[in-house]
Amino acid sequence: MKVTETLNEGLKRGYSIELPAALLTEKMNARLEAARADFHMKGFRKGRVPPALMKRMFGRSVAGEAMQEAVQEAIQKHFDETGDRPALEPAIRIATRDWQEGQDLTVEMTYEKMPEIPEVDFSTIALERLVVAVDDAAIDEALGNLARQAADYETKDGPAEDGDQVVIDFVGSIDGEPFEGGSAEDFPLTLGSGAFIPGFEDQLAGARAGEERTVTVTFPEDYGARNLAGKQASFACKVKEVKAPRPAAIDDALAQRYGAESLEDLRKQIAERLEAEYKDAARQLLKRRLMDALDDMLDFALPECLVTEEAKAIAHQLWHEANPQVRDHDHGEIEPTAEHVRLAERRVRLGLLLADLGRREKIEVSETELNQALMRQAMQYRGQEKQFFDFARNNPQVIQQIRAPIYEDKVVDYILELARVTERTVSREELQKEIEALDAEDGAAA
Repeated sequence: MKVTETLNEGLKRGYSIELPAALLTEKMNARLEAARADFHMKGFRKGRVPPALMKRMFGRSVAGEAMQEAVQEAIQKHFDETGDRPALEPAIRIATRDWQEGQDLTVEMTYEKMPEIPEVDFSTIALERLVVAVDDAAIDEALGNLARQAADYETKDGPAEDGDQVVIDFVGSIDGEPFEGGSAEDFPLTLGSGAFIPGFEDQLAGARAGEERTVTVTFPEDYGARNLAGKQASFACKVKEVKAPRPAAIDDALAQRYGAESLEDLRKQIAERLEAEYKDAARQLLKRRLMDALDDMLDFALPECLVTEEAKAIAHQLWHEANPQVRDHDHGEIEPTAEHVRLAERRVRLGLLLADLGRREKIEVSETELNQALMRQAMQYRGQEKQFFDFARNNPQVIQQIRAPIYEDKVVDYILELARVTERTVSREELQKEIEALDAEDGAAA
């Protein structure tokens, strides 16, 4: 086998690989002989069909298989000897035109290799972990929210205000014709809930019991019922009753409505939930600051193919976020901007570092960790948990999507153990300001 380098520019590599005819013939004969051992043919005993007859019958197909095997072995040998790891699947082209048995075979291969990742002294990274203590004020606020959610409504005299409930009869029509699903009686609608089409609830503000109003709205372009999407409709509404919310008493009875044994038990559950929320938010902030620090420290060549793919993915995602009414992918190609490319370079650079570090330090996701993550996701599909679990287990792409963030977090934890991390106790308001500042940075970058 003769290998000639044809391209060496940055991370791009190209090679011409010449496979001798003798090697291809040897592999073809070996395959024919293996097939002959179990071959049955009238007039011959099992395994006794003459090699020449086998070759005449199956030579063409076996030659193709032998060629494929030889090419794959040559490519693998090349990567074993050079140590190159292709960023994406190499591009392979058979250069020998109209190859015939007895001829040498020339294969051309091009790829971008993975870069050498520089060593990073993680101990030079200084970070701050924010710690928020759960106080009584936060627990009381959460209890107040639960009490409002469990509110009862009492009939009131006076106009309907935001948060009040109006009991209405309504008949909807388009161009004077009632439409299916556009009518109801004794419907309880809470103003400000956003339960109806945008603008509907606003037009009932100030209404009193016994009053009739005509509400005019336009259905959103992405409305679920296509026959109504984008159309203007009028609703003849009769307000039968106006009710004001009366928050539930904060006592053991309220706690039991939310599955707790007592008010004390509910306060404890709220404290644990808030502590977990604060801790998770602080970790995400710490992780982002770590990534910023690593990005500032790193400078190495990136495979263009990975950056291009990532930039396209970013551009596609951001376009759909800006155009939520388009739910499918039936649209023109979205061209990445310079900012998309910059973000892609950051993601690829950090991704390569984390992957390289995880490989060198033998960091792995255990089956227990993977199964726990699968079960957490399966819980979102009530009544179909087993179906989701089985589907995911038989779908490598889904498994990879679940495994990837776990792996990343484990590598991040490894780095944080080596970095200089100090703790600072802050209020929840200070933590929120830090998060908002981070969101503002992301918004400016996007």
